[in-house]
Amino acid sequence: MKRVVVFASFLFVATVFVHCSNQDNEQFYRDEIAKIISDAQVPLIQLEYISPEERISLQVENPAFYDSLKIASAEPATPQPAIFQAASLSKVVFAYIVMKLYEEGQIDLDKPICEYTDIDRFADKERARLLTPRIVLNHRTGLPNWSASPSSAEWPTSTIEFKFATDSCFGYSGEGFAFLQRAVEAIKGKDIDAIAKEIVFDPLGMEYSSYSWLPIYDTLTVDGYNKSGENRGKGRHPRANVGYTLRTCAADYSKFVQALLNGTGLKPETFDVMFQTNSGQAFRYRDNNRDCDNKIAWAMGIGTEDNATHGKILWHWGDNGSFKALFLVIPSEQKTLVYFTNSAHGHDIINPLTALLLKDPIPLTVSDWINKK
Repeated sequence: MKRVVVFASFLFVATVFVHCSNQDNEQFYRDEIAKIISDAQVPLIQLEYISPEERISLQVENPAFYDSLKIASAEPATPQPAIFQAASLSKVVFAYIVMKLYEEGQIDLDKPICEYTDIDRFADKERARLLTPRIVLNHRTGLPNWSASPSSAEWPTSTIEFKFATDSCFGYSGEGFAFLQRAVEAIKGKDIDAIAKEIVFDPLGMEYSSYSWLPIYDTLTVDGYNKSGENRGKGRHPRANVGYTLRTCAADYSKFVQALLNGTGLKPETFDVMFQTNSGQAFRYRDNNRDCDNKIAWAMGIGTEDNATHGKILWHWGDNGSFKALFLVIPSEQKTLVYFTNSAHGHDIINPLTALLLKDPIPLTVSDWINKK
């Protein structure tokens, strides 16, 4: 395996690992991915793609984007990775944690969460008592995504109202995950970062990952940019929240995704439960049932796609506005992909990126599910 180091013109090192002896192939990947992010006006991408044939690990910038903002590149390159907001990729790590507690008999997937923690914020206490870990992880709570902006001062005491009947249909909700987080913290008697380090980060060697801000993030965390190219900053979240505050890098998160693929850390029967889809399709918009919804479903904290070419695909997307991310697991082909971007345009690259890496020009359904209204 050859190792090629490319020094980017911003603050970071772009490193590509390719299991091949052809220098032209190495250059090909760098050039093609650089073109993809340039066309989409994405400032920076960090990516890990692993298949039986090759491994591609890179961090590369779009110099033209930074040049247009007249940002100087005075800082030296560093071998440490850039750190990104993982957004909703946070939820899958938490789902794994819940499944570990389930495996150890510390939590019952079908026991009301109110038996582990309080339901003070819920307006309808009777309906809140129906919520279980399984219902939360399947996104069938009937709750809104958030009752208020989760980084706001008022969120911790805001009233939670139900949108529709519990366990009646798919409805994506970070609020449900935050409720279950409090139950897990009560069960373990420690905060979510300590739990995540014990169950996921330390065992898998994810040294750069945390739900809360770490000192190393002061220098390693990148700024995010909106669709107009405006710098929206690093985004310091006031509290750890399993719905959206994970910070990490592609190399770290790829270790977690490989654990999902290889069955690491959980018993096979536990993974079977985790990856079993609920009954019903994942209609993202209740008033707009799109064709793409017919191939998407939800398992325990993770999305699935029924793909004619690649079989069952496990996936999740992350969207914190100016930070966009995605991972894919294709069990039948032993392939995984993780990428992070610091741009609101970060999901515009799904189709060209998967076409390049999977060597399949037919778009995955996940792209339409994420991007089409």
